[in-house]
Amino acid sequence: MSESFAGRHVVVTGGMGALGGAVVRALLDAGASCHVPDRSPTARGRPIARHERLRVVPSVDLTDEGAVRSFYDALPGLWASIHCAGGFAMAPVEKVSASDFTHMMSLNALSAFLCSREAVRKMRASAARVGGDSPGGRIVNVVAQAGVEPRRGASMTAYTASKAAVAALTEALAEEVAAEGIWVNAVAPSIMDTEANRAAMPGADFSRWPKVEEVAAAIVFLASPANGAARGTVVKVYGRT
Repeated sequence: MSESFAGRHVVVTGGMGALGGAVVRALLDAGASCHVPDRSPTARGRPIARHERLRVVPSVDLTDEGAVRSFYDALPGLWASIHCAGGFAMAPVEKVSASDFTHMMSLNALSAFLCSREAVRKMRASAARVGGDSPGGRIVNVVAQAGVEPRRGASMTAYTASKAAVAALTEALAEEVAAEGIWVNAVAPSIMDTEANRAAMPGADFSRWPKVEEVAAAIVFLASPANGAARGTVVKVYGRT
């Protein structure tokens, strides 16, 4: 698959994180040009080395409609948009305020919606610029195990609801844009093997968790031209959990 992304522009939100960084590295290895919106003013502590086909754009708030539109408008073209950015919070329901709930919905569901919407617009514009009949492209969202199995979301009500919204968004949008050759899918990882998760759960059996590279491989396939048929799917990447 080393040539499958050659000459193609791909957005990766959350590209400064553990999963997003693994996705960016895999895409660069496959020949893609990667565009990473970053919320911070500077890309401090970046998990990916500088690369001639990597562009990190600072100070992009993915919950701000204008900021997201400006970011996508500035892209030279777009084949795929991968949405790894999001947030997590855990608390008993009686301690979750309305602002807490809204915050989770904004970080996870609203950001995925805005990026998906602008990705569709950019894909259409890119096709029109080269005289294509239909845009074609790939959108991949990141859900979570609790988002597709809500009973696992005890003490994570707001987070679970926000990720379930992303799963529903994925399936609804997939149907809406299928005729244009834009495939929309999602992956739903369980707890991933990251340094942060190991520190938070030191007594867990880390060998059962999927590696970020394994989750990234599923994302990259769904975003690739090699994926000629899968759409409207939420792929469970649970490892042995």
